[in-house]
Amino acid sequence: MGMIGGSTEAFIGAVHRKAAALDGEIELVCGAFSSDPKKSKATGQALYIDPKRVYASYAEMIEQEKLLPENERMQFVSIVTPNHVHLAPAQMALENGFHVIIDKPLAFSLAEAKTLRKVVEKSGLVLALTHTYTGYPMVKEARQLVKQGKIGKVRKVYVEYHQGWLTNFIEGNNKQASWRTDPKRSGLGGAIGDIGTHAANLAEYISGLEIAEISADLNIVVKGRQLDDDSAMLLRFNNGATGILSATQIAAGEENNHNIRIYGDKGAIVWRQEEPNTLLVRVYGKPNEVYRTGWDYLSDAAKLNTRTPWGHPEGYLEAFANLYLAFGRAVRAWKPGKKIDPVKFDFPDVNDGVRGMAFVETVIKSANSNRKWTKFKGE
Repeated sequence: MGMIGGSTEAFIGAVHRKAAALDGEIELVCGAFSSDPKKSKATGQALYIDPKRVYASYAEMIEQEKLLPENERMQFVSIVTPNHVHLAPAQMALENGFHVIIDKPLAFSLAEAKTLRKVVEKSGLVLALTHTYTGYPMVKEARQLVKQGKIGKVRKVYVEYHQGWLTNFIEGNNKQASWRTDPKRSGLGGAIGDIGTHAANLAEYISGLEIAEISADLNIVVKGRQLDDDSAMLLRFNNGATGILSATQIAAGEENNHNIRIYGDKGAIVWRQEEPNTLLVRVYGKPNEVYRTGWDYLSDAAKLNTRTPWGHPEGYLEAFANLYLAFGRAVRAWKPGKKIDPVKFDFPDVNDGVRGMAFVETVIKSANSNRKWTKFKGE
């Protein structure tokens, strides 16, 4: 693996490195860790990377790695930069024969996301998008139970992602807040792009449905902030089901309260990210069922993404690592001219990324409209 971004000052880069290394199947061999060559060099030293393979820019890394023998060069690139530096390095990597795994959202805008999809399709290479929460074993189990008809036909979806870290204006003192609320680096969406896309992706992933229409309210609550920090919306799905999505970063006291409830005509499922090993299943007229990570009664999809015996908690890093494992399997299975089906390996791909960017732009369009419903095409 080569990495673009993720210096020692960055949060998400360290998460990606830990997740990639967790199972011992992926090795970080090179990087352009910062747009500042000195920071990139310092990060390489801290990570014990060969100094010759710590680069001053992503362009230099891609060009130099391509010159190395095939059995020595990096096989794929992990991109962990702010949103406005997603398209260019991903495009260059793909056009030079390197697979890509990229932090969400896919790009700075829907137009960029569509451009990147064309590059992926032309290259035939593998691209994975790190929608982390799809990696949890109990999310895999929930998806399988819905698919098997455990709760019947889906009627209602409630999905929330509530954080409190942007309750106050901290942009001047917090690097993460500074770029995530800057329209020049983040894009059109603030909270809706940062965590709202996670919520929408989780709703579609578990339910197996697609959002068809949106009626949204988007707010900037904290004075001086440039992008939305709070949102709520009504959803209509392609099977006629309805839903409610709430994504906010000004819920004082909340940490990462990401949860989902899906109701069918036979029952319901409930999952909370802050208690990820538990899945609650409610079948109408019967006692509640509690599914727990690690047990033999779970689906193969859940067991494949579980590392520890029951009773030993697995969490965020393990879910992240599951995406890297699935992506790694796809990279190893890839051959020139052979198209990889991401559904078989179960990781979000470029099409999920395009839907995410389309979701952001549709929410903004809906919030700025006097019409009750705005069609979500998903592009």
